Amino acid sequence: MKAEVKWVDNLTFLGQSNSGHSVVMDGQGGAKAPSPMEMVLMAAGGCSSVDVVDGLKAAGEPVTGCIATVTAERRESAPRLFTQVNIHFIVSGDDLTPNTVAQVTADSLTKYCSVCLMLGAGVTMTHSWEIVPESVKNE
Repeated sequence: MKAEVKWVDNLTFLGQSNSGHSVVMDGQGGAKAPSPMEMVLMAAGGCSSVDVVDGLKAAGEPVTGCIATVTAERRESAPRLFTQVNIHFIVSGDDLTPNTVAQVTADSLTKYCSVCLMLGAGVTMTHSWEIVPESVKNE
């Protein structure tokens, strides 16, 4: 795997993935685009969401939606590392099994999500979840 990040101007950078996709990053607190640290949070939410949806489908659960809300705390002084990260999963679908949702979401953070596992060495990683039945979501 490979990526390239090119300086555009001021503290704006263009990242290009090995697969050819691009993203703008803003080192000035996210004024023009997501900051690199926001990208890390989105990566954690994206990576873990893949695990959750895939895990629920593999378990035969009728999952129809998944939203991951990622919140974090950072150190006050440089380097401003994350100290705590929580991923709250809102999983939708009718007749989802709560024990399966609990297991799949926990397994993502502790066994499968590469981004979360890399963060986990120096960050307190937590998660929470809730189920929203599809019939309630559409009202």
